[in-house]
Amino acid sequence: MSIRNENTWRPRPVTKRQIKFATVLAFLAWAFAVYDFILFGTLLPEIGKDQGLDSAEQATLVTWMSIGAVVLGLLAGPVVDRFGRKAGLGFTTAGAGVASALTALAGVVPVWGLVAIRSLSGLGLSEQGVNGAYLSELYGASDDPRIKKRQGFIYSLVQGGWPIGAILAAALTAIMLPVAGWAGCFLIAAVPSLIVALLARKLRESPQFESVQKLRQLQSRGAQREAEELCASLGMDQHESRSSLADIFRGRGLRTTLALGLGHILNYFPVQVFSVLGTTVLVNVHQVSFSNSLVILLMSNIIAYLGYLTHGFLGDRFGRRNVIAFGWITGGIVFTAMIYGPSNFWTVVALYSVGTFFLIGPYSCVLFFVGESYETRIRGRGAAFVAAVGPVGGILSSALAATLLADNGTWTTAAFLFGAIPCMLSGVAVLFSRKSQHAADPVHTQAGAPRVEPAT
Repeated sequence: MSIRNENTWRPRPVTKRQIKFATVLAFLAWAFAVYDFILFGTLLPEIGKDQGLDSAEQATLVTWMSIGAVVLGLLAGPVVDRFGRKAGLGFTTAGAGVASALTALAGVVPVWGLVAIRSLSGLGLSEQGVNGAYLSELYGASDDPRIKKRQGFIYSLVQGGWPIGAILAAALTAIMLPVAGWAGCFLIAAVPSLIVALLARKLRESPQFESVQKLRQLQSRGAQREAEELCASLGMDQHESRSSLADIFRGRGLRTTLALGLGHILNYFPVQVFSVLGTTVLVNVHQVSFSNSLVILLMSNIIAYLGYLTHGFLGDRFGRRNVIAFGWITGGIVFTAMIYGPSNFWTVVALYSVGTFFLIGPYSCVLFFVGESYETRIRGRGAAFVAAVGPVGGILSSALAATLLADNGTWTTAAFLFGAIPCMLSGVAVLFSRKSQHAADPVHTQAGAPRVEPAT
């Protein structure tokens, strides 16, 4: 720990090596969490075939799984704000690994057991919220002006774990499904997540959370004068040692929670329809073969990774809020063209890829923007909440699609109503949030640094 003077504690400076290690590990954690998530959606037709489930029953199954994922995903917030950012990263990544391993038992457990198992994937999905909270603090505490200037672009490399995870899922399915079966694919998927969860113990905790921890220690032993001096030197308030989930619905946090929470819920409609159930949509809307649908998913997710880099770069220059909104509105328009366009293979590839570029790419801004938008004491809860409620959109889209299909509807109509339209509406919802900040942390490592208030 570095000392400003003999009476004032300061958090240790963040080194470039610590930032590099945290960035790489956060990328791997998210890529393997997505790997598990997309693998299940990709193999759902095969699992459904073995279980004797038709399309409507499969959609109903996904609905109940999504409900469980939301409930368990909310557990990440209290862990992050109470025990730390690196503990949260390890907890959520381990959840994804356990979900993968247990899914291999799908053939021998009842349907309700599979629902319980897949509910653990909600922890993996919340990992992106942990990344946003943790890395926004770590980058903000850096003394390197290059990191501060390009922090959104750097984070886009981390959030780019989504298409990488999707590519891994598609590639593993194509290679291993004929050899190991779908159960073997899930067992293989569990290993990297569990390894990353163990490596998370070596992460540097963020200076902001270290400061909150120090304040809690002083308050717990009744050292009120020292606590006041610490708050004065770091630009903190005494109440920053305490937080609850209700705090994200109060004061300045309320607008952020409502706008970004609603935007994420609405955007999960197209994520569920075009990404998680992408193979199902392509097979049913354009009669693409299952093997060709995997090729389309592979190619489109390569394009999506470029979307992450592009949106992260633009977010640093034009504001993350505006870039997110533009991307999602455009994505909804492109997916509409894909749904009602010709079934020519390369036309479907092109439109699906561009749609994925604008649907998934803005997520390089979303979770970092969420991390910037909450104060330190509730950043973990806020980021985890916004990440966790997204699957509510998946619940609604799956339930509505199942209802429509059961009533003799088609996937063409379902994809438009519960995918393309909500995609556009999600971009509109984000416009009601506050503009992006350029520094998310109220606690800096340099002595005498001022408190940073959110932009309006």
